Amino acid sequence: MSIQSHLVELERRHQALEREIHGEQIHPSASDVKLRELKRKKLHLKQEIEKLKIQTVSSALH
Repeated sequence: MSIQSHLVELERRHQALEREIHGEQIHPSASDVKLRELKRKKLHLKQEIEKLKIQTVSSALH
């Protein structure tokens, strides 16, 4: 899998988590534990996306 396709997949998963978090937040009996876990996963994906973007730019410059 190329870096670009991996990046696209991570961004797709990030958006899916965003939708899931939103769905949990509007649900009257939302679990704080589940929301925290979803947000943690989303943050981890965001960090991975940023790391790949930096690697891509760095590779392009060399």
